[in-house]
Amino acid sequence: MEEVVPTFFRFEDLRVYGKAVDYCGWLHVAMREARTEGERNLINRFSNTAVSIAMNIAEGSTHSKNQFEHYLKDAKSAIRECVVLTTLSNKVGLLTAESVDQSRGYLMELTRMLGALIISLQRGSQRRNSFDDTAPSEDETDAKPQEIHDIDFSY
Repeated sequence: MEEVVPTFFRFEDLRVYGKAVDYCGWLHVAMREARTEGERNLINRFSNTAVSIAMNIAEGSTHSKNQFEHYLKDAKSAIRECVVLTTLSNKVGLLTAESVDQSRGYLMELTRMLGALIISLQRGSQRRNSFDDTAPSEDETDAKPQEIHDIDFSY
């Protein structure tokens, strides 16, 4: 049995982070070469937006649970932007119909994974508040970042 060695950067243990990075790699391969400056601009925007999904997950993981939830919601906003960019890229011929289906598949899966992680974070906060009469208020929890080891990394 292979021993799992935890990474130094704990966000790398999140499956949703790995899926976001996979999407960036897939996108790079799936996009055909741009012929015009407009196509290059669209590809750059698409690439940057896809990268921001992974970046928000990574950045948010270093903050409190409430702040992490905010970053995850920003990642979901980037996913919606990628849906629009997928459609536009298809309209101008940068993505094939098959690639559109693959892109949408990735984006739907990422949305579900992020949604599940957000719910997990919310449940953790609710559980803590319902069992601990001395639980800090929301303002106090924002001021005191919680460690990432409190997060369920199975998503």
